[in-house]
Amino acid sequence: MSRSRRRRAAAGLAAALLGGALASCSGANGGDGQASSESHVYYEIFVRSFADSNGDGIGDLNGITAKLDYLNDGKPGTGNDLGVDGIWLMPINPSPSYHGYDVTDYENVNPDYGTMEDLKKLVSEAHKRGIKVIMDLVVNHTSSQHPWFVDSASGKDSAFRNWYVWAEDAGREPSGSSAAGASEAWHLKKGSHYLGIFWDGMPDLNFDEPAVRQAVIDAGKFWLESGIDGFRIDAAKHVYENLNTDKNQKTLNRNVAWWQEFRQAMQKVKPDVYIVGEVWDSTARVGPFLKGMDSAFNFDLAANLIGAARNESASNVGFTLSRIHEFYGKHSDGKFVEAPFLSNHDQTRVMTALQGNADHAKMAASLLLTMPGNAFVYYGEELGMTGAKPDERIREPFPWKRAPGAPEETTWEPATGRGDGSVSVEAEDGAADSLLNRYRALIGWRQKDAALRGNAIGEYEVGNKSVMAYTRGSGEEKRLVLHNLSGKPQSVEIAATKAEPTAFAKVLFTTDESARLKGGMLELPPYTSVVLMP
Repeated sequence: MSRSRRRRAAAGLAAALLGGALASCSGANGGDGQASSESHVYYEIFVRSFADSNGDGIGDLNGITAKLDYLNDGKPGTGNDLGVDGIWLMPINPSPSYHGYDVTDYENVNPDYGTMEDLKKLVSEAHKRGIKVIMDLVVNHTSSQHPWFVDSASGKDSAFRNWYVWAEDAGREPSGSSAAGASEAWHLKKGSHYLGIFWDGMPDLNFDEPAVRQAVIDAGKFWLESGIDGFRIDAAKHVYENLNTDKNQKTLNRNVAWWQEFRQAMQKVKPDVYIVGEVWDSTARVGPFLKGMDSAFNFDLAANLIGAARNESASNVGFTLSRIHEFYGKHSDGKFVEAPFLSNHDQTRVMTALQGNADHAKMAASLLLTMPGNAFVYYGEELGMTGAKPDERIREPFPWKRAPGAPEETTWEPATGRGDGSVSVEAEDGAADSLLNRYRALIGWRQKDAALRGNAIGEYEVGNKSVMAYTRGSGEEKRLVLHNLSGKPQSVEIAATKAEPTAFAKVLFTTDESARLKGGMLELPPYTSVVLMP
């Protein structure tokens, strides 16, 4: 495919992702720095599976505290830690479910995980190492065992009746399908139907009720005052629900307005609070949410990166993302931060998606960690843990040792994805070519280079379908990133052009020391990533 055809293809992809919204955006070759200037690497932790401190087989907050040095020891350049500078705790509130996404108390800690004092200790120790701590905030719905719902369901005279959505109370038919997934939207209890778009154990809160909005704001303030740095917002687009379509503009506007209200309230407590939303939708519908959030996870980009690594075929991601970022910048007044990731707790693990190919897993990591924005790494991704649905198989115990049975390892669920023990911290720690050490090296690149921590990206054409290339930048600093996605050596010409006048002349970072830049030609060994500087 010619360069012009590839560029038209990338433009078509960007337009498709934006659903026509690009019509209001002028052309951009990327890298104009419309977003926040510096970003981080966050590590998503399922507390139940990560590390056990008391021998009950269940991961806990003290277990995470004991393992903070694995994540970041606070000593840059040692190479013994992963180097992340943020952690995302999956739900830590009390809940009747193993996963915690049905909350029974918004201002307390799940006793399986410890106490408030344990959480404060974790946050304190994390902050000493330069690690921010954000937590899941699940407010689209509560547990059906939450005292609010138990009271609401007791009858129409309940003080909490209007905290949930009861069809008959509102004079509406309990009809319409859930836009959130496979379950029924309405559920019968004591002669009335309540809304629960995910399942009957998760009744939806009624955000038309001012007391509900205030309770959620109070919960957010509580956690910020307890030391938490921000929130990952679960099911952000479902707070207000249209049961006929999830593309209704009025419903979208109501959701966005609520998150703006929430964010403003949080900023009064913590001006630099970080809020990242789960908005699993088209790019055009994600953009408006950035009025009330710093970031929204980029699901389309995740699929793009994994597909490129698996198929060994490059896309013009620099052009596509730069156009999307221009669109996002218009919605957020230029203050959004990209949130790339490869997989999370709801999706097939990366190594399984890549059919166990370690070279492809390393390339996916290289792509992710040279993207702009706050990169999110799902726990165990750095080791090559495997897993596919059902959910328990993608949330298994973290393998600290080659063989199961180490005191810190959790046993709440069988660890089927650890294989012969080669997928473990113990096995990969000292192996120079391990996936773990590739993640450490790539995160180290970001720590050392401001341009890779920036939020700007731009296109760069090399005319080779096996080589992914794009520019990165922060302020005046600019870098050229190239990945040989294939198992064969590749040669590409590096030259200043009218579209990209910067002359990239030096290799700053490389995953293979045999990579060479000489006379304007870059020689890339198989499955190699390099970062060039002027």
